[in-house]
Amino acid sequence: DNSLHPGVLNMEDQAVYDETFRGGNFMGIFQFANNKNAQVFCMDAKPKNIVDIAAITSIYRPGPLSANVDKKYIEAMRNPLDIKYIHPLAEEVTRETFGFIIFQEQLSLLAHKLGKDISLDEGNELRKVLTKKGTGKEAVVKEKLYGKFIDGCTEKGISKEDANNLWKTMEFFSGYGFNLSHAVCYSILSYQCAYLLHYYPAEWACAFLAKEPEDRKETAIALVKRAGFKIRKLDINLSGTEWEVDPNDNGTLVQPLSSIKGLGDTAITEIMKARPFKTIEELLFNENITYSKLNKRALDALARSDALRSLMDSRFTGAKHFWSAVVVDRPKTTKKLKENIELYKPEGDFTDEEKIEHITQLTGAYPINLVMTEEVMDKLAKKDIEPIGNKPEEDSEQQFGTRLVWFIPRNKEIKTTKNGKPYWIITVTDSTNMLTEVKCWGIRDTDVVHMNRPYLAQIVVDSFGNSIKSFKDGVKLLA
Repeated sequence: DNSLHPGVLNMEDQAVYDETFRGGNFMGIFQFANNKNAQVFCMDAKPKNIVDIAAITSIYRPGPLSANVDKKYIEAMRNPLDIKYIHPLAEEVTRETFGFIIFQEQLSLLAHKLGKDISLDEGNELRKVLTKKGTGKEAVVKEKLYGKFIDGCTEKGISKEDANNLWKTMEFFSGYGFNLSHAVCYSILSYQCAYLLHYYPAEWACAFLAKEPEDRKETAIALVKRAGFKIRKLDINLSGTEWEVDPNDNGTLVQPLSSIKGLGDTAITEIMKARPFKTIEELLFNENITYSKLNKRALDALARSDALRSLMDSRFTGAKHFWSAVVVDRPKTTKKLKENIELYKPEGDFTDEEKIEHITQLTGAYPINLVMTEEVMDKLAKKDIEPIGNKPEEDSEQQFGTRLVWFIPRNKEIKTTKNGKPYWIITVTDSTNMLTEVKCWGIRDTDVVHMNRPYLAQIVVDSFGNSIKSFKDGVKLLA
């Protein structure tokens, strides 16, 4: 009520428009998040106010898009002096939408202002008839109002041909005209999101990560990282129940224990009431913890997600040794723990493959730092070699053709063509955390693709997706 209510919020703040609606930072923004094409259209349209956003979101629906209204609208916005209005009254009604009838209410107003003795109520009745929400007498009402509309237009100096064309335009636009009041309400919500993103970016990022569903968590984390935030690793002594801003660094977000799959709320409650823990013994043998709630399954999730790293001291030869001694063979006494430490000492560390799978499976965040260094990624960026997840915009010159990209394979499927020749479909990821499928042709018996290793590749992009003509000639292992 004090800050975000439409009655007090400054909805003309161009810094907000610059960052989100014109600048492209749509992280968690209502109506635009997870819709790349709508984002591109919005950035092209360069909105300056709420009505502009309402028009953009109303246009970006199947009906208007099928009629190329989005492209025509952009053209009109860029060349407003070229817009031809049939009459000053028509301009008055459609000036804000650059000559287009976008909203249902504009149908009512055009009928009222241009028709002969058409009241606002009759204009609204026409709107209902044209949008197929009449009372069953649509044909009679439509015919009656059509006559009054044409008569009014001709009295105002509009030719009958132009009046007929305008009527046809109104009929056409009525098929997808959106309700203005709804569109504006939705757009205010979008603006409120953008306002919070602009003025409280770290807090907004935390809220965004907290609310994104699990199947989009990897992508959400990638978006937050792309926005310039760092993610602090899970830590049993620091991570809480929600995504939080690091109190010592506003550019770092702390991943919560609640983001670990298999770690329930009751287990987290037991942890938080008894922490901090200085040693693994303080976690395993603590009189303040109810272990039926912090059970073996919860400890397994904590250990394999690397949240217990701060409790792994020099007695342990690696994470697998720690996991086996502490979780797999869960000790009930300090004596048993000491025996486990000796017994499992040869196990050492998990392999990089195992670490990657554990962290990805349990937290939804692909640990790219275990596969590529920042230095390697910076070198690739300086050479304008993008991750495959940075897809060119639709309708851009780079949308189809050949691209030099890098990626990390995560899965491989072996398929066979109609002619019996083998090919692969590999699912890859990169620093964007996006998963992308790539078809690999020309596969030979000696070809090998390594999972979780970085590759440089020449890919061909067409309407069927991404492909590599020859795995041997088109792909290079980076490290």
